Amino acid sequence: MNPESSPFDRLGGEPGVRTLVDRFYDLMDLEPVYAGIRALHPTDLQGSRDKLFWFLCGWLGGPDLYIQRFGHPRLRARHLPYAIGLSERDQWMACMMQAMQEQQLDEALAQRLAEAFFGTADWMRNKGG
Repeated sequence: MNPESSPFDRLGGEPGVRTLVDRFYDLMDLEPVYAGIRALHPTDLQGSRDKLFWFLCGWLGGPDLYIQRFGHPRLRARHLPYAIGLSERDQWMACMMQAMQEQQLDEALAQRLAEAFFGTADWMRNKGG
């Protein structure tokens, strides 16, 4: 693939983003190590899956599916009702890193995404510890 293409394209477009998101939530639901962030989500994860998929499509350089449905993401404001500290950030990151590793992303793309995800996950923190 062309290294100048968007991360969205390099992930394989909507099917690749959906695979990543679905594996992320499968891991969150199945692995006890992610219980802290799982507890912040509703029992049925389908809405969460869809919202992250729609958001990531646009965030990664594809269609702005989230914005078309809900307007500006206002990520921090939408996450303020949930206590997010270092532990939650780190669990979210570990879960996403595992999902990316299992998808066997190109190393450069995985590193680029990990840095971007970390910046966003860290920005979501709204409590100490």
